[in-house]
Amino acid sequence: MGPVANGGWPRYDASLRLPALTRSTTMPAPSDHEKDPGAIRDMFAAISPRYDLLNHTLSLNVDRRWRRRVARELRLPPGALCLDVCTGTADLALELASSPGAPRVVGADFTREMLRIGEAKRRRRRAASVSLVLADTLALPFADGTFDAVTVAFGIRNVASLEAGIGEMRRVLRPGGRAAVLEFAELEGRWLRRAFRLYFHGVLPRLGAWISGSRSGARAYSYLPRSVGEFPAAGELRRTLERCGLTEARTVKLTFGIACLHVATRPPEPQATPHAPPRLAAAADASSGR
Repeated sequence: MGPVANGGWPRYDASLRLPALTRSTTMPAPSDHEKDPGAIRDMFAAISPRYDLLNHTLSLNVDRRWRRRVARELRLPPGALCLDVCTGTADLALELASSPGAPRVVGADFTREMLRIGEAKRRRRRAASVSLVLADTLALPFADGTFDAVTVAFGIRNVASLEAGIGEMRRVLRPGGRAAVLEFAELEGRWLRRAFRLYFHGVLPRLGAWISGSRSGARAYSYLPRSVGEFPAAGELRRTLERCGLTEARTVKLTFGIACLHVATRPPEPQATPHAPPRLAAAADASSGR
């Protein structure tokens, strides 16, 4: 992996290890009612060799444009330090690092196999401003207020607790910094929604199985539409961001609303009211005749 604890990179607590997860030999897809971290990790590990091909093919490469939009909306200052959680194969981390201002980007994910592919991409592109770290979004090993921006693309719906994940993103974000959540959404128009559901529920799992050449691909891309259907609608997600302590939440609809980009800010810390030293206060009282 790239440098993390020196050369200007943030220090992180290596003692915060990933939770112990049992590895399934059959790789069951996560159920509709429970997001088991072990099953999620196994699923992404199994499809990691063809994950990028699947994503770019099944989205007709539109997902690349969505990630570029995240970088534009954040308007990062020169030299900013960013964190991309659930980074997977580091597509968004690499996109952020190539944006104006040359930000430094840490990508964090709890699936080692995905990070290995992301690291190979980082080296091919000679992206020295990107560092990849094995870490759980629900227990990020960074100090409070470390990053100027924290992002997640198509990953926050996979964490066991949405609010806990957003809470961790807020914690490591500096006051005044921005969080960006890129995620699929349910379409609003009746005919568009029907067409999208037909593709999402009927065509996409079969294409996933065919392109991946395995049952793992079919399971993963059957899980995808179910997880999107269970994910909060855009308005509810904005309210969740605000409940987790972020402000100025807004939503940008992308490609007819197939995906939405949610951007919010960690508010500045309240300033303590200064108190006059006791002697100065007494002198002020005397001069005013109190």
